[in-house]
Amino acid sequence: MTFAGQVVWITGASSGIGEAAAYAFARAGARLVLSSRRIDELERVRRACDRADEHHVVALDLGRADTFPALVATVLARCGGIDVLVNNGGVSQRALATDTTAAIERVLMEVNYFGPVALTKAVLPAMRARGAGRVVVVSSVMGHLGTPGRSTYAAAKHALHGYFDSLRAELWREGITVTLVCPGYVNTAISAHALGPQGEQRGPAESTHRSGITPERCAATIVRATARGRSEVYVGGREVAGIYLQRFVPAILRRIVRRMTFSVEARRS
Repeated sequence: MTFAGQVVWITGASSGIGEAAAYAFARAGARLVLSSRRIDELERVRRACDRADEHHVVALDLGRADTFPALVATVLARCGGIDVLVNNGGVSQRALATDTTAAIERVLMEVNYFGPVALTKAVLPAMRARGAGRVVVVSSVMGHLGTPGRSTYAAAKHALHGYFDSLRAELWREGITVTLVCPGYVNTAISAHALGPQGEQRGPAESTHRSGITPERCAATIVRATARGRSEVYVGGREVAGIYLQRFVPAILRRIVRRMTFSVEARRS
């Protein structure tokens, strides 16, 4: 499995799954474009990658879709093309639906849905002109089901599935693949950085994420699925079973979800 000489653009590359994916793709021979809002952290990741001097850092805010055409032009000028786009950046939620402000719901949708869609649309013309390309979307188990405290996050992930399933059906004749990756709990800081009802960050990482799979295991799945052109893959622990319950016995899943609780007090614990 090799990506030798291929240009792989990864968003959310400054930590967590994105950082692990950067190391994995670099080991597979890729030339990387690393993006997030945190330039200093991106530089740290770049320096830690194999063949560090071959990679580029490009600051990107998923909430600023108006900047994407210029950023894509910059990447194309530096690299000559984009073989793989890994839409990994995003932000989670820990708030009851009735408490979450409309402004925060819009932030969650902008970063988790509209941003990846807009960046993909900005990259696609170059891929279509070459007749080849791979689009990877790091979704979530929450793209298939919903649980308390994650209403808008789940909505954004569900929306990603609808959009990119349709995009796959439109582009397969042009040599462009679309892969959806659905992680369960991964041991990253995503829960610590999740947004509360007013946009405040949650605080300490939850035990479910601390005991989750490693980012490296998730990244290995991403690289393997991308290389094989898989349409959709799941990676995680027992929580991934929820996808199958939703598909085959949704009534059982609904009973399980109804027993789950979420409160401000629990969120702070």
